[in-house]
Amino acid sequence: MSLPQHNRLFETIKSTILYITGLTLLLFFTFKIISIVLLVIFALVLGIIISAPVSRFEKRGMKRWLASLIIFIIIFGLSIGLGWLIVPHITNQLDVLISNLPTYYTSASNHIASTLKNYPEFNREIQDSGVSIGSAMPSVGKTIIGLGNFSFGLIGGIFLFIVFVCLVVFYVTHPQPIVELYLSLFQPRKRESAKNAMQHTTIMLVGWMKSNLIGGAIQSVLVYAFLSIINVPGALVWAALAFFSELIPKLGFYIMAIPPTLVALSISPLTAFWCLLFFLLLNELVSDFLMPKLRSSTMNIHPVSSLVMLLAMGAAFGLTGALLATPMAAIIKAFYEEFYLKKLPEDPEMDQRIEEIIYSK
Repeated sequence: MSLPQHNRLFETIKSTILYITGLTLLLFFTFKIISIVLLVIFALVLGIIISAPVSRFEKRGMKRWLASLIIFIIIFGLSIGLGWLIVPHITNQLDVLISNLPTYYTSASNHIASTLKNYPEFNREIQDSGVSIGSAMPSVGKTIIGLGNFSFGLIGGIFLFIVFVCLVVFYVTHPQPIVELYLSLFQPRKRESAKNAMQHTTIMLVGWMKSNLIGGAIQSVLVYAFLSIINVPGALVWAALAFFSELIPKLGFYIMAIPPTLVALSISPLTAFWCLLFFLLLNELVSDFLMPKLRSSTMNIHPVSSLVMLLAMGAAFGLTGALLATPMAAIIKAFYEEFYLKKLPEDPEMDQRIEEIIYSK
């Protein structure tokens, strides 16, 4: 009797070691290719969004390949058209901004120093702390090097872009194999919930993209108009930056507002003040009124959840993680509601409990 027990113990230990070893190798491999994993996730998110109108055309009797072709022609046509109209002007303004960067830096430093002269006590504290205006602002050399770090190898970038487009096109034109693989990850009794979660995810992702396009277009028009009126250089560049700012919730405002405000400071402190005030009001208008209205019917994600996911994804994966923060929050919310919340019995006193917690003495 003891021999079979020893054999079972040996098999258990062996299986555990093999399992831990395999899991460790899998995690190590995933860590090494995490950038590729994020690229695939982003491609699938974009594929799900584009697949929604294609599926609507297909339901109306159109062949999927033809519906996919029409949608891709519209997307690439709009992209090429807007690029042909806007990109040359953005490039020209960006070249002017970069070439005049030393001038902007010197002028902004002089304006700050001149302003601080009116506050001698504050200026004395800054000098006593050993912080100078030059050290407080990024040096021209570091700024130019920082801008250069955003560049990447042309061949590698083209290759990744081709792979990314191929992944999106494959999902949009042939989603059945990927959807079947997804459903096969769940036991048959849980596949209905998995289907509902994915349908809910699709609705939220489409709503996320629609709201970003509408909100981004409104922001870019307002930013371009205002900065052109107060003569801030590079208005079209900052308008383009504003268009994409909503892709990174909350932090997108700082990415959108700080660069043009610093450039406006090179003109005068008053111009910088009006510029900053405009962006603060625009952020309140968009974040508190416009975007909640656009997303209320599709994405009911609490801002705290979005911010936590943004911090987690940004800390773990940088800019790519920040861009994926909202889609990942939508996916987690859909699966949490379908696989957990729906299983809980209804609590008729839930609202009362919430109020007692909030308003407890």
